[in-house]
Amino acid sequence: MRLQGLLSQAALLFCVLPSAAVAASWTFTEGSVSVATKGAGVGGGLKEQLAPSKALSKPVKLGAADTLKVILTTQDGKTTKRPHQAFLLVQDSSKKLDISYPFSIKESGKAKLELTQKDLPSQFLRSSTPLSATIVIASFGSSEGYNSEAFPLTIELDPNVPVPVVDKGVRYGKLPEIHHIFRTDPKSPSIAISSVFLLFVIATFSPLIGAWGYLGGNVNHLSKALSDAPLSHALFVGSIFGIEAVLFLYYTTWNLFQTLPVLSALGVIAFLSGSRALTEVQERRLAGLR
Repeated sequence: MRLQGLLSQAALLFCVLPSAAVAASWTFTEGSVSVATKGAGVGGGLKEQLAPSKALSKPVKLGAADTLKVILTTQDGKTTKRPHQAFLLVQDSSKKLDISYPFSIKESGKAKLELTQKDLPSQFLRSSTPLSATIVIASFGSSEGYNSEAFPLTIELDPNVPVPVVDKGVRYGKLPEIHHIFRTDPKSPSIAISSVFLLFVIATFSPLIGAWGYLGGNVNHLSKALSDAPLSHALFVGSIFGIEAVLFLYYTTWNLFQTLPVLSALGVIAFLSGSRALTEVQERRLAGLR
């Protein structure tokens, strides 16, 4: 009895193995292609049923005012399911060109695609032979994808509308030399305008000297300051005049790359010597000298 049971189980296993070895594949059902002409009303256009792996014998004609609609339901084996990818591949075998249009798919597997002449590249509009429309369905997993021609497509142009000019595509290779046109260098204002503003700057020295004399500026300590810290005061005053000279050169002839290094060096000298000069002034103030 035990041997008979083992034999029956083995026979059942051998019967199941062939069916399990055959992997499921993607396909579709309830497929149809229709062409609706603008203003033709309901049922005024072409409608054909699509069958898997069987292309239509007659080409589908797409006019300038027509809308091509493809409807189908995707299946994984016998189960309606939404795939990872599903699109209509339009090919021009004579020019070796192709373009794909993805379907709009719901979770139930219902897929729809609408196409007009405006959606096609200009190269396809000039094709003298029928285009090939192929349905491609694929997804993750072990199921085999679907890739088969559905119908030939013929483009009927409007004779009153000129065909768009085909743009020359970008090709790798030698390109024409590029000639750069740089902006002209900025120019300084005229001498007359600069002289006017120079006079304004010089005129401010008179009120400054007058205010200094009115407030009691004392120059009697100049000799003591120079004797206590001659180098600091000389470098500080010299660096101030040097900075002014550098700014003048930058305004007249120098550029930024010539100005910045010299200005940075003079700034460091002014900072170090000015600190020592202010220390000397503080010492005189603490000593009661005013």
